[in-house]
Amino acid sequence: MELPSPFPFDPSYGYDRESLLRVPAPEGPADFADFWRETYREARAVPLRLERKPLISPDAGFLLWDVRFDAWGDCRIGGWLSVPASGAVGKGIVLGHGYGGRDTPGFIPGAATLSPCARGFHLSARADLPDTSARHVLHGIERRETYLHRGCAADLWAAATALLELHPEVEGRLSYRGGSFGGGIGALAIPWDGRFSRAFLDIPSFGNHPLRVQLPCQGSGEAVRLYHHDHPEVLEVLAYHDAATAARYFRIPVTVAPALYDPAVPPPGQFAIYNGIPDGKELIVRTEAHLGSPTELREAVGIEDRLNASEG
Repeated sequence: MELPSPFPFDPSYGYDRESLLRVPAPEGPADFADFWRETYREARAVPLRLERKPLISPDAGFLLWDVRFDAWGDCRIGGWLSVPASGAVGKGIVLGHGYGGRDTPGFIPGAATLSPCARGFHLSARADLPDTSARHVLHGIERRETYLHRGCAADLWAAATALLELHPEVEGRLSYRGGSFGGGIGALAIPWDGRFSRAFLDIPSFGNHPLRVQLPCQGSGEAVRLYHHDHPEVLEVLAYHDAATAARYFRIPVTVAPALYDPAVPPPGQFAIYNGIPDGKELIVRTEAHLGSPTELREAVGIEDRLNASEG
């Protein structure tokens, strides 16, 4: 695929659809699964101290609450819970966000939707954590135990616990949706949590780090690439936080929507996540992403409509 590039690099990186579907998912360290299963076990042991207070909803079709809860690593996480104002709640959705954070809730028809803010951002802001992607993506990156993405995965597990406590009727019908940063963190988190029955990863980040650090891009990926230039040993840490490696452990239906042209999240890394999922997966190829173009926005709306229809 060839599109004109206003960037000092080619956001397709010379890959077409066929070559993207051959990008491998790294196998990762021998103790990759043990590392994440132990993190999950520790995270689930943290008491929530759940709090909820009603808000005035900007959408008359939904009720809205401010929700706060504790997560692994001594973090207080904030988010929003939206529920249809009338009719039954047919499903539960934990809704991730991009690397700009989030300052508004998500509203999904027929669903109890919890939209948590990842630690460091907006309702989960802390003085000791960065709130910009270029700094957030490097925080604690010196060691696998301290890398901030580990805690961000734990935030999603805590959000699932909070949602199931508030709406136990969605047990067995809990799904995850996340894009970009939220897609990559979702790939890291969801394979270890058996409470989720399906997942959607949109233009997901953090796939195939050994390849990503070779590809110039914009935003958080470029911050990691430049850091790796001076600290090549960081690949030993990133190997434990590779979304494509984690994708090998999915055992639920997963829909992935990678892009062919993306200046912020190199497409080979996105496709590596899809390629790593062993089975039960669906591919929706997007033309482009992280441009804010009419094509991108139109495709996003179409994908959301498709998800809502397929999930009932």
